[in-house]
Amino acid sequence: MLIDIGANLTHKSFDKDLTNVINEAEKSGVKKIIITGADRDSNKQALKICDEYPLSQLYVTAGCHPHYAKDFKSSDIKTIKDNINNPHLKAIGECGLDYFRNFSPRQKQIDCFKMFLELSCELQKPLFLHQRDSFDDFIKIIEPYLKDIPKYVVHCWTGAKDELEVLIKKDAYIGITGWVCDEKRGEHLHEQLKIIPNNRLMIETDSPYLTPKTLKNKNHRNVPANLPHIAKYIAKITNKTYDQICQQTTNTAINFFGL
Repeated sequence: MLIDIGANLTHKSFDKDLTNVINEAEKSGVKKIIITGADRDSNKQALKICDEYPLSQLYVTAGCHPHYAKDFKSSDIKTIKDNINNPHLKAIGECGLDYFRNFSPRQKQIDCFKMFLELSCELQKPLFLHQRDSFDDFIKIIEPYLKDIPKYVVHCWTGAKDELEVLIKKDAYIGITGWVCDEKRGEHLHEQLKIIPNNRLMIETDSPYLTPKTLKNKNHRNVPANLPHIAKYIAKITNKTYDQICQQTTNTAINFFGL
């Protein structure tokens, strides 16, 4: 069994065939999917999707991606609080910083990020975090909250080795995507995988983005059914068996999200 800890199933590319996408994922061995909440609309839509499918298969996070921080309102926090007892809602996020594109002003990103850090501490829910080209600010901002945050995962990790080492020392969990399969952009992750503790590694597709480059007959749109390919690639890099990667990452995801 595998668990996809990050899939953007509220993306418009899934509007017409979501049922088939979910069924194909299950056939491929992906038995549970965490749908990423990235703004007020996707937070609501993700919960709606869960209502239409078995509870044992789909769960959600609820947050605000840094791209959308400029549109964030305090009422969005209240909406998340109102849904905190929903059994599908397993983590706070996606939230964090993205200085690569800066779709929202940096100060807006920082203010929004801090609100979600405080929310995680208040509600004692794990955090699903985003960090791109912003590590110094990211770690400085999160540091004061670490003693009160129950758990946190930095998803879609693509950063440098020295940054990863800092996160591991600070008890972070790490989410790896199909980026690792990209020989041009992801080769630096091969060595990094060897220093991530077995009980801190989780895997994800970040669908519909980041289709693994090594997939045969790949489509432009990434889907959760591609997760086994990522797991096999990681197994090869780390000299482990596919079954070992499945068992380790699944157990970690179950414990992290309380599934």
